[in-house]
Amino acid sequence: MTTRPRLYKGGKATGIAALALFVVLVAVFLTADFGEMAGFGGVDGITATIGYAMFNLDAGTLPSEGFLIAFEIIDVVLIAALAAAVMLARREGESGGFLPLTDGGKDEDRKGGDR
Repeated sequence: MTTRPRLYKGGKATGIAALALFVVLVAVFLTADFGEMAGFGGVDGITATIGYAMFNLDAGTLPSEGFLIAFEIIDVVLIAALAAAVMLARREGESGGFLPLTDGGKDEDRKGGDR
């Protein structure tokens, strides 16, 4: 048998501290001087320049390295490996559904936990 998680009802000091931190962050954000916007001066289109950099073409106006397409290929391979690892980590149950990798707290109940 599993139990519901219990809501932590901390003292008033925790709420006051969180509110004070929020007020400080709002004050810092509203009074911060971000300065003038610094862009790419004289560049026709940053998107076109990224496209030229991906395929190592010299038509772009910004200097770039020639490894951007290799970076994107490695990115796709790593995302596929992550998705495969998640699928392999799941155990398939007899009913066709997936079972979690935990025992649902049964082991702690046997040890005399305080549930």
